[in-house]
Amino acid sequence: MYDQIASNKLRSTALILVFVLLVALIGYVFGQATDWGYLGLAAALVVAFVMSWGSYWFSDRIVLSMSRARPVDRATEPHLVNLVEGLAIAAGVPVPRAYVIDDPAPNAFATGRNPENAAIAVTSGLVQMMNRQELEGVIAHELSHIKNYDTLLQTLAAVLAGSVTLISEWMLRSFWWGGGRRRDNDGGQLGAIMLVVALVLAILSPLAASLIQLAISRKREYLADASAAMLTRYPPGLASALRKISGDQNQLRSANKATESLYIANPLKGQRGGGMNALFNTHPPLEDRIARLEAM
Repeated sequence: MYDQIASNKLRSTALILVFVLLVALIGYVFGQATDWGYLGLAAALVVAFVMSWGSYWFSDRIVLSMSRARPVDRATEPHLVNLVEGLAIAAGVPVPRAYVIDDPAPNAFATGRNPENAAIAVTSGLVQMMNRQELEGVIAHELSHIKNYDTLLQTLAAVLAGSVTLISEWMLRSFWWGGGRRRDNDGGQLGAIMLVVALVLAILSPLAASLIQLAISRKREYLADASAAMLTRYPPGLASALRKISGDQNQLRSANKATESLYIANPLKGQRGGGMNALFNTHPPLEDRIARLEAM
């Protein structure tokens, strides 16, 4: 279990570094293929920084609002609040705010820039469907996301993916209208090669960014499962919860492509199959996650 946690952390860190390098590469190539020069690199990094700053401070409010989550307390949902408080104390993290989404589809997610400003949202369907051990497993999974800073990491990945897409569209529009191409011939053949490389990057980078973002999401789900099993000391609880979620056919009405990766299981019930299609899944296969938990 410890090896799995260490491996997932290392791979996630490597993917984020690749993401940052991709943003920098796009900016550099764009600058070299146009009159922007090194300003292209600077502009790309500034765009990524500004978008990351905004998401850092406001992502939790945006996600909770989009999901139509309502805050709960001990008076309205005492069982849920007590469970969150007890597990948070056991995990050694500040008690996150608790929210409920009124929807029969069983699911949950965590959000927030750090453990001090975190929130956990569960659907009413999850609370009604799960027994105590299963609900503990789900809450422990979401607390693990908070403790491991997955909420910040996934937000950063989403922002970097958006930055790559935005910069790539900017490059393509610049090339299309001819406003940014080099007007001198000093670059010669090298300049032409850089222009071709820039066009290829502008077209393929958004796809690469999406694949990196999805890979990060899948790695962090495995990590949260393993961490939740350590916290509850009862892997079958989370395994049983995932099995119930897998068997439910309801699609979460408030979920969308922007928030899909945050949930404990794909809320859109539209996961693709294996092979190459698996690259575009936001979550690992539930069967694989259940098997790993049962093997612990």
